[in-house]
Amino acid sequence: MAVARVTEIIASSKKSFDDAVTKGIKRADKTLKNVKGAWIADQKIVVEKGEIVEYRVIMKVTFVLED
Repeated sequence: MAVARVTEIIASSKKSFDDAVTKGIKRADKTLKNVKGAWIADQKIVVEKGEIVEYRVIMKVTFVLED
């Protein structure tokens, strides 16, 4: 029987939401072992002077704990 844990990751990008997700997963994989999936809990943007300057995602990352 496997036991999994979920942790929240917040990642950002100046390019797109997709880029923020990719950066977040790559970073999570460096720290967490056995990353198996994720879902996007929320998306936000930062606006300055009417322009989008940053895309942010809040992800729930699932990883399996080792025995």
